[in-house]
Amino acid sequence: MIQRPIPITFQHRVAFTHAAFDTKNHTLRDLVADSSEFGGQSKVLVLLDNGVAESDPGLVERINHYFAIHGDTLTLVSKPVVMTGGEACKNDWSLVEKIWQAIEYHKVCRHSYIIAIGGGAFLDLAGFGAATAHRGIRLIRMPTTTLSQGDGGVGVKNGVNYFGKKNWVGTFSVPFAIINDLDFLRLLPDRACRDGIIEAIKVSLIRDRSFYQYICEHAEELRSLEKHPLETTIRRSAENHVEHIATSGDPFEYGSARPLDFGHWVAHKLEQISNFSVTHGEAVAIGMAVDLLYSANIGLLERKTAEQILALIEAVGFAIWSDELDREERGRPVILAGLEEFREHLGGKLTITLIPAVGEKLEVNEMDEYAILEALEELKQRSRQKEDIREESGI
Repeated sequence: MIQRPIPITFQHRVAFTHAAFDTKNHTLRDLVADSSEFGGQSKVLVLLDNGVAESDPGLVERINHYFAIHGDTLTLVSKPVVMTGGEACKNDWSLVEKIWQAIEYHKVCRHSYIIAIGGGAFLDLAGFGAATAHRGIRLIRMPTTTLSQGDGGVGVKNGVNYFGKKNWVGTFSVPFAIINDLDFLRLLPDRACRDGIIEAIKVSLIRDRSFYQYICEHAEELRSLEKHPLETTIRRSAENHVEHIATSGDPFEYGSARPLDFGHWVAHKLEQISNFSVTHGEAVAIGMAVDLLYSANIGLLERKTAEQILALIEAVGFAIWSDELDREERGRPVILAGLEEFREHLGGKLTITLIPAVGEKLEVNEMDEYAILEALEELKQRSRQKEDIREESGI
């Protein structure tokens, strides 16, 4: 047997800016220029989420103008290719083929760039297309949501859904760069804008107590989506996510531990059974609530701390219960199937991240079903009590 280690170093670049396609903003131009031959030009294919294009009607024109002004460095091979975005795009294999066709038609090669502009699902799709064409084309992600700017968009995973399962087909691929243009956030509806806050709370709970305190101190402003606290929260969330990926020792998830998936075994299943009427952020909020109460019920987490975190989740604008959790099949809650699907997703060994204290994490390999059901029932009763109070108050 011949055996040799192959050390590989990646540069994970995340830039924050405003008005990325203002011709005076050189963030994008300089990122490409720094990696090009002196005086060289780089071919670029731009893929654009149709939801973003509709929300910002002048965006395509600004992109075209930006590339025209910086033509000494950047060559736009065609006008931006506008494609279906949102979770539905990950269920349509023909969109992967459309990306490949554009790459082939415009002779985009491994020394060229694909710029993907959109939400997390669209970046998953575009990233998968880029990673599988020519065994990998340089990808520049431009996330447009709080969720993708602070979490998924700064990661190294791409994927599309298959067999009715989320991200069943995918790759690990470190993007050439991520550009978080914070101006995109002003285009979001409040519901979508709020989603990124819950992922910020999640990452603060597993690794950054001081960040958690910041969120607690600014909960009211975050609920109102005030610009400065929101941008600060998204930036610190991104920093924590990148730091975990870079330092965990397992960036491509060869092991079974997934600390960044705290609360996600419930969330993924809840999204699925609600036919995605529950957003990812809303599902993560509920998933975290389940795991927090579960941890309190088994004595892992102090009840007082669990209550404080639940109060924070609600304070920034999230519910901690959905009636979708009441669904049953053969007398058994459907949500419990999320554990088995999560085990399969992890490669066969169930590993769930729980929180013994703020800023700390613990991996467990089994869950007590009775304690899960107890947590679900408690959340349900809390929800009913609040509804009764609102009705009595005439709210």
